[in-house]
Amino acid sequence: MTNTNANTEKTILVTAATGKTGSRIFKKLTEMGWPVRSGSRSAKPGFDWQDKNTWGPALQNIHTVYVCFHPDLAVPGAVDIIRSFTDTAISQGIKKLVLLSGRGETEAQNCEQIVMNSGINWSIVRASWFAQNFSEGYLIEPILAGHVALPAGDVGEPFVDVDDIADVAVAALTDDKHNGQLYEVTGPRLLTFKDAIGEIAEATNRPIQYQQMTVKEYSEAIDGFVPEEFVNFLGYLFTEVLDGRNEKLADGVQKALGRKPTDFSAYVRKTAATGVWNPQ
Repeated sequence: MTNTNANTEKTILVTAATGKTGSRIFKKLTEMGWPVRSGSRSAKPGFDWQDKNTWGPALQNIHTVYVCFHPDLAVPGAVDIIRSFTDTAISQGIKKLVLLSGRGETEAQNCEQIVMNSGINWSIVRASWFAQNFSEGYLIEPILAGHVALPAGDVGEPFVDVDDIADVAVAALTDDKHNGQLYEVTGPRLLTFKDAIGEIAEATNRPIQYQQMTVKEYSEAIDGFVPEEFVNFLGYLFTEVLDGRNEKLADGVQKALGRKPTDFSAYVRKTAATGVWNPQ
């Protein structure tokens, strides 16, 4: 579908353009006919969150920015980076920032305040745990192995489909009616991680065992397989974000798009059909 009303002067920069949300947003904007620039290390000009020298060239002649910090707003130093990036964006004449944020993370909420107080237009998309972590993230290998061990017990999480996040972000990036709005986006149902693995096992007709472990056991198990900062980050998520504070539904998808969010079971059916969960 082509958007014949797209303003060719309103070029959009999508940071983390090769990631889960960024790749979808970049594809959707391109299909709609919006002028869009990829914000990634491999792009020309390149963009790297850890290299401030790349920010200026990537922001040149840009109107709106999708701000997706990698790996997460909760990691140490993220608040300072978002503050510096926001200042750089303002100095480059950027008119609007759309920030991807996370629920229940103090650091993420601090980043939200930086964007909200920037003096330019903004929208916030505050997301729950991505459903796609089961198929495009660190959980794919244990699922394929048939044994998932996590420090997550009976706390429910309203897993959100990344396609819903992308749709909300695209709406915010392209329509000024979303200016000044904070959309908290979740799925329509609470599931424990054990529930989620059970649905995947049923859809793939495969036995997948779920094991609950302590955060200490989990950190020790993944140490050496993932970078140390990611070990600490995952430990933080399972300790803080999954302590029950987010065990509630939000209506951000409905508010932004006028439709219900995608249920986890629909995500599972769609993903199972691709064969990504079938062991080779």
